Amino acid sequence: MGRPCTTERTEFFGLRFVVFGWKIKNHKPQTVNQKPLNFRIGQGYDVHQLAEGRPFWLGGIVVPHTHGGVGHSDADVLIHVICDALLGAANLRNIGFHFSDKDPQYKGVDSKLLLRKVLEMVREKGYEVGNLDATVVLQEPKLNPHIPVMKTCLAGVMGLDEETISIKATTSEHLGFVGRKEGVAAFCVALIFKV
Repeated sequence: MGRPCTTERTEFFGLRFVVFGWKIKNHKPQTVNQKPLNFRIGQGYDVHQLAEGRPFWLGGIVVPHTHGGVGHSDADVLIHVICDALLGAANLRNIGFHFSDKDPQYKGVDSKLLLRKVLEMVREKGYEVGNLDATVVLQEPKLNPHIPVMKTCLAGVMGLDEETISIKATTSEHLGFVGRKEGVAAFCVALIFKV
């Protein structure tokens, strides 16, 4: 494969490490003339304001709560970040590009429909979903009791095994707009592969 070309001694929190750099024989950087990669990674990020008296759509289900997301669609922040991660992985821009909040046909739309359309676009490019890893940042309510139902719902919409979908929940430790219970944020990383 190669041989060590550099050796560096470093200290980190009082522990000493020896780090080796490797020189790969005949390695050339990827160029535009090479075949596209079989695996691609995308990431998504979204936030939505929360308002009293609205349904709280998250992961394709309504989570019981006094507040819900504000948005042009149903404001399902989890589905939106999944869409953005998949679109990013396939180099297809983002959800706002394809489903503009200025377009009246998407007013109040069920985000599961958007997710289906995104999957069609990704699959038309010859890719399939490897796995998703999403995190929802929300002060309240606690989401852990609802995550299994979200996974079942999303797996059904996407035609995937539930094991390919990871959903985690955390708080912001009472910091920022999430900590003040003014909104919800979410992140997602998606792996897709060529079929």
